[in-house]
Amino acid sequence: MDTSPFIGVVSDTHGYYDPLLDDLFAGAERIVHAGDIGAGVLDRLRRLAPVTAVLGNTDLADVLPGVQSEAVAEALGLRILVGHIRQSLLRFRDPVAEGFDLVISGHSHRAAVEWRQGTLFLDPGSAGSARFGLPRSVALVTVHAGRPQPRIVPLE
Repeated sequence: MDTSPFIGVVSDTHGYYDPLLDDLFAGAERIVHAGDIGAGVLDRLRRLAPVTAVLGNTDLADVLPGVQSEAVAEALGLRILVGHIRQSLLRFRDPVAEGFDLVISGHSHRAAVEWRQGTLFLDPGSAGSARFGLPRSVALVTVHAGRPQPRIVPLE
């Protein structure tokens, strides 16, 4: 079993906390939730590791006090930019030019990994109840030679 330090990445839980997250994210350096959180999910995640989270298009700010629509974090030596909808995030930001190592978004419910120059753009997929006939997933990010290394993990 790999014991490298890692970041747990989750999105689109919509109020559903999958018990598989307890084992998958145990020992994480940080957990990042890329929006559409729903009530109660962050409390469960915070029992496992520090959490960086952003509001999704279905989240209400009064239900998730202190959570903003965009966040910047550092973990494992990586500069991380987080927003729910990638296109909205990129409308006003250029993460590559700004020197971010990792850009995390959700909303699509589809896991995706894309590199733009030295910046990783990551969507972990959806960890909520199955929707739209899409598989459920999260991501684990480790660092090798100073670069983020993502692994999409199906939730079955």
